[in-house]
Amino acid sequence: MFCFDARLYVSVAVLVSVAVTASAAQDAADTGFKSMQSRGGAVMGVDQYTSTHRFEDLPDGGRIELQRNRPDSAGVQVIREHLQAIAEAFAKGDFTAPGLVHAGKIPGARAMAEKHRAIRYQYRPLPLGGEVRITTGDAAALQAVHTFLAFQRREHRAGS
Repeated sequence: MFCFDARLYVSVAVLVSVAVTASAAQDAADTGFKSMQSRGGAVMGVDQYTSTHRFEDLPDGGRIELQRNRPDSAGVQVIREHLQAIAEAFAKGDFTAPGLVHAGKIPGARAMAEKHRAIRYQYRPLPLGGEVRITTGDAAALQAVHTFLAFQRREHRAGS
């Protein structure tokens, strides 16, 4: 004979509700991530799922790296052109491209734009893409660079 325990039913219902809510939040985050990846592909010109970003803090600034995950001469060329354009735009205080990728304001970008004369951006090719090395001797600019890179790491789900 089966005995119904309402307390157990409520406990299970609460657990299922929490699991569904957590799953929905993850799905929403994944939808946001997929949208950002799609915008990134449009802005950068390469598939974001077959490329790897790195955003590294350094004592005098940082670096942004983007490389293809496998040899792809056309994709590598597109990345190199994109990063060269990014270095030039950032040097002028123009952070339009990251704003388009992330569909909004980027933490640190405003301060970097205001301090653009105190920050140096140098593009360098890498075997499967390239990097933009960011350097500054200005403490406020350095904090902005690190804030910008931390946001990028988090949003792109990228390591250092």
